Amino acid sequence: MGLLDALMGNASEVDVAEVQEELSPILGDSERVVSAYKLVRDLIVFTSNRFMFIDKQGMTGRKVDYHSIPYKAITQFKVETAGHFDLDAELKIYVSGQSAPLEFELKSETAQGVQKSLANAMF
Repeated sequence: MGLLDALMGNASEVDVAEVQEELSPILGDSERVVSAYKLVRDLIVFTSNRFMFIDKQGMTGRKVDYHSIPYKAITQFKVETAGHFDLDAELKIYVSGQSAPLEFELKSETAQGVQKSLANAMF
């Protein structure tokens, strides 16, 4: 991920093997990481069983908030691709029982991979 992307808050794809190793203590026995995207310090992770948003908090990042959503709870998702002057794409994930969607900004070339990961998991 480039410095400009980090400053703008755009997510970019990261190595699945590294994320699998990092999350191995909290993943289910047969659960595997399918794809992952880094947003400065935070992670968006698609596993074989769920969608995860991992929010590293504080100055040191030692406090971590793990938000797991089973794919069956995702009712819909929406991706708005980048235009001529807008360099990022926006992802909205609607979860059953929540009035507001989860929102993320992605690099426009990352948006296609995220859509494919969601489609493979949900359909």
